[in-house]
Amino acid sequence: MAQAASKTCEVCVSATGSQYCIDCEEYYCENCKLLHNRQKLSRNHQFQKASDLIPEGKSKCSGHKEEFTLFCNTCNVPACTSCVTGNHKGHSFSKFVDEVAKLQVENETKIRAKTNEANQNIKKIEESLKSFDNTVESVIKTITDEGSMIKRMVDKAVAQMITLVKEQSKKEKDKLMKMLSNAKSVLVAGQALDKKRNELDKTRQDESLVQKINNLKEEISKLTINSLPEFPNISFKRKSVAEDDIRQLIGTYNISNVAPVLEKEEQRHRHVLRCSDCGREEIVPFNSYVPVCDTCNR
Repeated sequence: MAQAASKTCEVCVSATGSQYCIDCEEYYCENCKLLHNRQKLSRNHQFQKASDLIPEGKSKCSGHKEEFTLFCNTCNVPACTSCVTGNHKGHSFSKFVDEVAKLQVENETKIRAKTNEANQNIKKIEESLKSFDNTVESVIKTITDEGSMIKRMVDKAVAQMITLVKEQSKKEKDKLMKMLSNAKSVLVAGQALDKKRNELDKTRQDESLVQKINNLKEEISKLTINSLPEFPNISFKRKSVAEDDIRQLIGTYNISNVAPVLEKEEQRHRHVLRCSDCGREEIVPFNSYVPVCDTCNR
């Protein structure tokens, strides 16, 4: 097997081994690589740049001390050529490198699918955030508009009530003013009669005096003092209003919570069971128990 440190073409042993054949595990220069690809047996071999190669020693079968060149599809474990006639006799096999490539493709496909899904989720979340922000702004505007409308209604109702108070109180006040004017007129008339009385007291007592006194008496009897009515009064009964009553006038809102999603099937907890005899591995649910290996029945 080629030594990674040399990086010399292992065919011509002169040029730099810039290419590495994954199937043959040998370094090739550019010319020898072209010749290698033209041969019938190796035309499908895969090459990798030597600069990109990460040298690793191949793991070996613990039972036969041979390199893993095969993959047991039945047991889902690597195998060497001696395993074919041993514990894995009669099983289905494929090339180890092919299985590794297959697994890498599967992983790449799954990773790409998950990253695509993550990108889609990011896009949906960002769109949802934008939509949610717009909806929040719309609700806030609606609440503000409702509050402004209620304020205008309150201001209008207050103005109307004040106008009614002024109009009705003016009517009652006018009545009082008329009564006051009448009372003042009676007072003036009474003072005039009192003046006449004083003058009569100074008049010589004769026949005409009696007539004058009787006339004054008649005038006094005609002077009427009106009875006082029940005076008007005004009061205001304040209605008890709580903050919740105001909120109910404006309206109510509801914000739904972020709903939890059910865990996907492939993301649920599982564990790997490995047979100590044949090495077969099986992925099973976390709480399951498999007492017997399906391959070696142990």
